[in-house]
Amino acid sequence: MVNIARYSGIDDAFDNLLRGFFVRPVNLEGQDTAAKFRVDVAENDKAYTVHADLPGAKKEDIHVSIDGDQVAISAETRTEKEVKEGERVLRTERYAGKFYRAFSLGNVIDEAAVVARYVDGVLELTLPKKAAPAAKRVTIQ
Repeated sequence: MVNIARYSGIDDAFDNLLRGFFVRPVNLEGQDTAAKFRVDVAENDKAYTVHADLPGAKKEDIHVSIDGDQVAISAETRTEKEVKEGERVLRTERYAGKFYRAFSLGNVIDEAAVVARYVDGVLELTLPKKAAPAAKRVTIQ
């Protein structure tokens, strides 16, 4: 006997809608996504203070860009082990990766007065707020 099933587009649409709903998203190889890193942002009346954890990054490989109230931090890390001649290697591990974070702050940043320090894998940025222009009163003629 031949089994014949009717095609139902609604059933397929429902199955496609729920496919992957209960599955945790996985970063597949081949996708070019930069890893995120931890960032703490504090604010006072004059400036923002940002602490970003960038373990393994060199100071030369960290880039910070500021555009108005937008702040972007990116870094590239690379770890390689050099094998000496005559040494028997049983296992070697290498790592290379990119970090990227961008966020918006509530006030425009004064780019000329930004201070950046990198100590023990932590980037500290002091981002002074730009003085808001005073409101101008317009006289009506």
